[in-house]
Amino acid sequence: MEKIFFERSINRRVLLAAAVLVLLCTAALCPAAASSTGQGGKGEAAAAFGAPVDGGRILFGSIGEASNLIPYLTADAASHEIADLLYVAPLRYDKNLRPEPWAAESWSLEDGGKRLRFTLRKGILWEDGEELTTADVAFTCKLAADPATGSPYAEDFLRIKELRVIDRYTFEAVYDQFFARAVATWMNPILPKHILEGQNIRSTDFARKPIGAGPYRLTSWESGSRMVLTASPTYFMGRPHINKVVYRIIPDTATMFMETRAGRLDVMDLSPLQYLRQTSGPVWEREFRKYRYLASMYVFLGFNLEHPFFKDVRVRRAISLALDRDALVKGVLLGQGIPAFGPFKPGSWANHPTLQPVRQNLAAARALLAQAGFADRNHDGILERDGKPLAFTILTNQGNEQRILTATVIQSQLRAVGVEVHIRTVEWAAFIREFVNKGRFDAVLLGWTIPQDPDIYQVWHSSQAVEGGLNFTHYRNPEVDKLLEEARSLPDQGRRARLYWRIQEILDREQPYCFLFVPYALPVVQRRFQGIEPALAGIMYNFEQWWVPKELQRSALEP
Repeated sequence: MEKIFFERSINRRVLLAAAVLVLLCTAALCPAAASSTGQGGKGEAAAAFGAPVDGGRILFGSIGEASNLIPYLTADAASHEIADLLYVAPLRYDKNLRPEPWAAESWSLEDGGKRLRFTLRKGILWEDGEELTTADVAFTCKLAADPATGSPYAEDFLRIKELRVIDRYTFEAVYDQFFARAVATWMNPILPKHILEGQNIRSTDFARKPIGAGPYRLTSWESGSRMVLTASPTYFMGRPHINKVVYRIIPDTATMFMETRAGRLDVMDLSPLQYLRQTSGPVWEREFRKYRYLASMYVFLGFNLEHPFFKDVRVRRAISLALDRDALVKGVLLGQGIPAFGPFKPGSWANHPTLQPVRQNLAAARALLAQAGFADRNHDGILERDGKPLAFTILTNQGNEQRILTATVIQSQLRAVGVEVHIRTVEWAAFIREFVNKGRFDAVLLGWTIPQDPDIYQVWHSSQAVEGGLNFTHYRNPEVDKLLEEARSLPDQGRRARLYWRIQEILDREQPYCFLFVPYALPVVQRRFQGIEPALAGIMYNFEQWWVPKELQRSALEP
């Protein structure tokens, strides 16, 4: 699904994605692309265990609980992970990150890309037995674009000039001009008209009791504990091999690691310390496979630009100059990552060819703060202006040790230039719902996924600086707005790239975020799971084809 959303602990589709990054990063930036430790591939599995069989279960650990299973109402990864298994979309990415039909039987680009024509497969069934048709597609488009829905993804659907329903299975989407994200728009899920029509989408029970047409169905949701999905017997591409998918809510990565080591979790994203020093030896080599690759996400310190301190670009630039990103990568990630300077994947075509991460310069940071009127007048080591100390709170999500450690290092680095930092952690769902979405923060430490198409309109355009919008820092720049609008209307990749380079230059100058680092994803998977075939799209693109040999299967109740 081509979206940008909040990153938290383990994200199946993103942190486990791009195990082979030949097209998206250079060898210099990704020396370990496609690397995995542990032995046994597809051929060995087939030789040892024969043909795939159905049955068993898989346990994922989740720091954050899903907030809402209507994908158009939420931007958090916890919710989208579940939704990815419940719904279908007309298109999806194949293992080489090329669009392929999914719910669509066929599709085509017409009129220079201004008209997309889709023919849905016949016989796709919702869980209640009703057939999925173009009526559901039309309903979903209208719902997503409706201001009353308040979807952070509304802009994609508002760009559709006309949705033409040709018949029960065929429809066309017509645009005024070429729209670069048009294909990605049709990777968003289809919702059931016959269930949701007439309901208040923001208060419906469907958010916790969804009805989908995807490979799995939600069978239980124990708040704060676990969510259980069961393979759908009516999934049009064939019932998934693994019977049950269990998400255990474990709001602490150290506890999650202990549960994995004890065999009570099957998949988790390791910390650098765990990857390098705590997962060696015969037990880990016998029971698990480890993977390492540059993640499709970046970690950042985002400022609330409505805050009186952070309205001043000199303060933002000073804070950025006071940070030692190399020390963050070395100390927090133990070298398992690279410093970041912008919102695109290192090595990708939209990434600026010459910009570099901001280098620490304490003298320049102090000079900028002095220009902004800050001085240590009472000699307590903290700068102040108009009697107010230069102090703020970094807010991040509870249980994410990597982010808490990052905030702690930042706290120490900023103290060196007279800035006092406090750290507060909040449980994931409340963190997003009550603080990020409502702009109730000084600064946040978060991660964003990096989508396949570099359109970052939803995060940086001023129109998205509304409650619940993805531009929650309230960044507004007319030139950036214009560049974002132009870039998404051009079919020529070279011209788009130059516009995105200019946007990165502006962000580098204005520092609405301190881009910190792009980490390596370090997932570990129990060895009994077969069918894992790393590709450009990662290891989760074919999750429905994963399987467990009969003699190694476990029930949902077993550890």
